[in-house]
Amino acid sequence: MTDSAKGYAPILAAGGIVLRGEARPRFAVVRLRREKAWVLPKGKLMPRERAHVAAKREVLEETGYDVSVHEFLGSMAYMVEGRIKIVQFWLMRAEGPPVHELMDDVKAVKFLPLKQAVETLSRPHEKVFLTHVGPIALNHAKKFVRGKTRRATRGGKRSRNVPAAPVEHVIALDYGKTTPSAVRALGNWIGRAAQARKAG
Repeated sequence: MTDSAKGYAPILAAGGIVLRGEARPRFAVVRLRREKAWVLPKGKLMPRERAHVAAKREVLEETGYDVSVHEFLGSMAYMVEGRIKIVQFWLMRAEGPPVHELMDDVKAVKFLPLKQAVETLSRPHEKVFLTHVGPIALNHAKKFVRGKTRRATRGGKRSRNVPAAPVEHVIALDYGKTTPSAVRALGNWIGRAAQARKAG
């Protein structure tokens, strides 16, 4: 890849909308040590790493919790130092106590009700994203609890799970800093990602 192509290639990252608790699920937010910002748990993909694998790894490192990975909820995009960063998010559930120490970059983790989690987040594009996907995650959590109850009464038989409807892409761009080439790169990536999901 040429240097000019690298300049327009998106930075790929992944993370989780992490729920904890069943009766009143709460959302994970983490505080970065240097920036002192509250953010959603996420991080960059390693070379050749699959996005959902990276998402689970990053959530473990940033929250300390082992999680189960569920539906793809959507992705958001924003500019970082002249390049587009695209972060894909999966719905995750944390159960039990923490199993891993927080990475050095993270000072604290909190599990908060949806409204409070949105208010706590420091970055506008993450507030917008969680405002959209939060209700979908809560709806899935209710179905999950109802499914467990039904399976308990039916002797453990599983009922069919209805997948959550993904939000697809929440795009947060500072148009004063965004070049037409960067916008085209984002559009190309969205098209490839949509085709890959249909093929899968």
